[in-house]
Amino acid sequence: MPEKVISLLYDLIEVPSNSEYEQDVAVFLDNHLTALGYTVERIPIAQGSTRENVYAYLGSQRKTRACLSSHMDTVPPHIPLRVDGSTIYGRGACDDKGPMAAQICALEELRAEGKVKEGDVSLLFVVGEEKGGPGMLAANNHDLSFEGVVFGEPTEGKLVVGHKGHLVFELIGEGKACHSGYPHHGTNANIALVEALNDFLTTKFPDSSLLGPSTFNIGKLEGGVSYNIVPAASKALCAVRVATDMPGIKKIVADTAAKHPNIRLEFKFEYPETLLDHDVEGFETGPVSYGTDVPRFKGNHKKYLYGPGSILVAHGENEQIEMSELLEGVKRYKTLTTHILNSV
Repeated sequence: MPEKVISLLYDLIEVPSNSEYEQDVAVFLDNHLTALGYTVERIPIAQGSTRENVYAYLGSQRKTRACLSSHMDTVPPHIPLRVDGSTIYGRGACDDKGPMAAQICALEELRAEGKVKEGDVSLLFVVGEEKGGPGMLAANNHDLSFEGVVFGEPTEGKLVVGHKGHLVFELIGEGKACHSGYPHHGTNANIALVEALNDFLTTKFPDSSLLGPSTFNIGKLEGGVSYNIVPAASKALCAVRVATDMPGIKKIVADTAAKHPNIRLEFKFEYPETLLDHDVEGFETGPVSYGTDVPRFKGNHKKYLYGPGSILVAHGENEQIEMSELLEGVKRYKTLTTHILNSV
């Protein structure tokens, strides 16, 4: 069966599925899993929405003990499949179609070995993880609950002990436009924003002994109309990767912004640092600095985060995964699934 996971990944990469445009890959998964004998539900994330999560299970038993989950969306642009020796290139190769293919094939191997039955395990593939997580948030309304969920992301084959949270906010410079030859008649919103950003760059955020430092990033800058106009408006989309103490970090952000009279602060979205289950023998463990859908899916289930491939090549023009990593991922997803099923 090893060649099946490679072939499946090839097919998945060939289907474009940038965030907000995941429908083609949802249809592909529906057809593929139905052909394998699963009961497949495509569930709109909101009434009237064309964006659908895919939920698949064996027989008629919708409620299962374990779930394997990955996200269907990828970041733009779509990059077609390319294979060089044992390396598979293309958008989604490791984030997140590689883990998705390995999860499907792991469950197929467990079925072939007679180790899972109806009611044991299901597959949940969601939209939008790369843009705010609307798919996983909607999954909270799908009437689902599990004893354990294995979330697929590129973790370099490690079982993750925890990941950072995210606090996303916008700093908005508010000024008054005028001719740049007479700047004293206006208020430069760009200067106000630069001064505030400089303050944030020297601000110390709390560290965690487990997850490391909380880090600040300036992600997007906009401001001004032309070189000869004192700008009336500017903005910076910023974020802190939160290692610990989300409330404390929110206060630091608010207090720092408040020092600057021509700056307005708008919080966009947030999720806290997340500690994960890792009570499975035989895995190397460690933290990661990126965020996932894990905290968005509510419930008392055990939370495992694992996947083949490296986040360091995700989102780039040479996104890739090694065939050996993919094959190892199938084995490891089998181990995690049986661990959940045998833990009660």
